[in-house]
Amino acid sequence: MKTRREFFKSAAALGVLSASGLPLRAAEIKIEPAAAGDDRSYWISVTEKIARPVLENLSRRELKKKMPVEEQPGAKRASCTHLEAFGRLLCGLAPWLALENLSEEELKLQQQFLKLTQASLDAATDPQSPDFMNFSEGGQPLVDTAFLAQGILRAPKVLWEPLSPTVKKQVVAALKSSRKIPAPTNNNWVMFAAMVETALLEFGEPTIEARLEDCVRKMLGWYVGDGAYGDGDFFHFDYYNSFVIHPMLLNVLQTLVKHDARFSAAQKIVLSRAQRFAVIQERLIAPDGTFPSLGRSTTYRFGAFQTLAQISLLNKLPGKISPAQVRGALTAVIRKMMEAPGTFDANGWLQIGFCGHQPALGENYISTGSLYLCAAGLLPLGLPPGDEFWHAPAAKWTQQKLWAGENLPADHAMSDTRNVEVPSLKR
Repeated sequence: MKTRREFFKSAAALGVLSASGLPLRAAEIKIEPAAAGDDRSYWISVTEKIARPVLENLSRRELKKKMPVEEQPGAKRASCTHLEAFGRLLCGLAPWLALENLSEEELKLQQQFLKLTQASLDAATDPQSPDFMNFSEGGQPLVDTAFLAQGILRAPKVLWEPLSPTVKKQVVAALKSSRKIPAPTNNNWVMFAAMVETALLEFGEPTIEARLEDCVRKMLGWYVGDGAYGDGDFFHFDYYNSFVIHPMLLNVLQTLVKHDARFSAAQKIVLSRAQRFAVIQERLIAPDGTFPSLGRSTTYRFGAFQTLAQISLLNKLPGKISPAQVRGALTAVIRKMMEAPGTFDANGWLQIGFCGHQPALGENYISTGSLYLCAAGLLPLGLPPGDEFWHAPAAKWTQQKLWAGENLPADHAMSDTRNVEVPSLKR
């Protein structure tokens, strides 16, 4: 464990803090590692770089005033991009905000961000706030209301329980207002409706079966095998199994089991599929940390590995892959993407791109706020520094081993059933 002096010295080298311990402006934050092998400090520096401009401005109720809106000409995303930035950032940041028993130095930074986040929850849901967000107009707000709900559910002890009664009422009202948006029935958006209802269930509110259990049934019915789901009736060769489907199924079923044990069987199946998908994701990372850019929404960058990150956070990695090799693989990916010139603008805001600034990759539903789903790849920061994920010596990941000529067993598809019973909640 670092001493206080060592921490500030390394944090200054990372660009997180000045040498005196004061926070830097987002545009001044560097993301160069302080020392080889100090992966956790590097991840924290990346988190700082991504999160500070969003949370500092939103907590001051100035996000709409300060955040640029990069988008395709005529896309008109200004009405929803701010909720995208906050909801997506929070779904990745939440587990770290709830982590206990940190060193004094990391705790100080964490608590600063926790206070910013709690103030931001108020600013985003207060109808009198200039940063009051759009939870109900158009279709997109359903998506990011769900990411916001997912973030709160990932850390309720710090993002729900301490909130004042007024802010809790505001959050519930915001979630309920998204019900104005019809629950889609033909693609991964069913999980957004289900995620919002799951949060309302956890907060003691009545839920709607057509937006919760029926949506989960739909999603599970699109299973195509080997840990992958179709996006509706057809499989899409993109990263939405990781952007949305597996992570939200895991969080929804985790909560449903708390309220009704009859969901346990479905939860076990959902977990086993996510574990298989995590194995596949680890194998997609090349020896140099690159991975294929394919399908839509590649500008979410390393958010593409949310499933691998979440299975790591849950300490549910299959035995064939070690936490240390996953840490190494994800660190390599994050470094490739975050250090590419043009990833951030001059003021520290993310810019559209996969590796650098590549605005042509941004579909017409992509804007500045959309890009903050990359934070979902940082979920393992919710594991304590002493956990094997962070503490174990560096290890080669699968593609490094194979391309170095190591003699590894072959990979094989999983066997599974398509039939998963999803009961109705006892209301």
